[in-house]
Amino acid sequence: MLNYIKNQKTLMMLGAFALLSMTACDNSNKGQQLPAQNWELVWSDEFAGDVNTSPDATKWAFDIGKGDNGWGNAELQHYTDRPANVSKDGMGNLVITAIKESFEGSSYTSARLKTQGKFTQQYGKFEARLKTPYGQGLWPAFWMLGNNVTTAGWPKAGEIDIMEQRGADTRVTLSALHGPGYSGANPITAHFDLQAGRFDADFHVYGVEWFEDRIDFFVDGYLYHRIPKTEVMTKGEWVYDHPFFMLLNVAVGGNFGGPPAANTVFPQQMKIDYVRVYKAVN
Repeated sequence: MLNYIKNQKTLMMLGAFALLSMTACDNSNKGQQLPAQNWELVWSDEFAGDVNTSPDATKWAFDIGKGDNGWGNAELQHYTDRPANVSKDGMGNLVITAIKESFEGSSYTSARLKTQGKFTQQYGKFEARLKTPYGQGLWPAFWMLGNNVTTAGWPKAGEIDIMEQRGADTRVTLSALHGPGYSGANPITAHFDLQAGRFDADFHVYGVEWFEDRIDFFVDGYLYHRIPKTEVMTKGEWVYDHPFFMLLNVAVGGNFGGPPAANTVFPQQMKIDYVRVYKAVN
């Protein structure tokens, strides 16, 4: 999301990948040869549970309120913690549902979950297996914020957007960093384009591998965007040496993709099969 108050052989062939700093296509069947890295699972949620039950309160908290009253993106939804907007489906998925309805002064409802106050980590591998919604005006996201956001503010705390999509463009997913000197409408960003199919038609794994000297973005295990610390520092401050927490949400409207159209179908759902976090093991 834009605001809070808003591919070497080791990738020594970054040149061959043209650093993929602004665009990428679906090359996942070419078989990248990446350096071996051992990862140890340290946190996960597989979303097992009965239908219509809420997410694990020991792992997730909620942002609640109107989209135009605190998120900084001219969003139209009211975020709630109601089972109608966020609950398990009884088949191992958590479902965030965006609904067109009148609710406390807003015309849409949805949900925004976060691990703030529950779990944070500095560096590592963060991934989620998701099936995203579609339609003009839908804005699903899996992202991270620095845990010092309440004191340092945004963008000083840093933001890592692992996945965000414009619902009108079902073949493109984006990643970005927001920090001092490169935030809002001017992040360090890239997009990954499917050559066939649509992101909303099936589950895909969206991930980030975050190190002291770089941040790498993946779709279905394919590295499509590497941001070295040195690149960040040519644009502003590197603010990625402290713990971050995770967020999952579906916004409606907002500056990123615009408002829903008359033919946008509601309700819309983002299904979350799992979220997993790993630490690097030498």
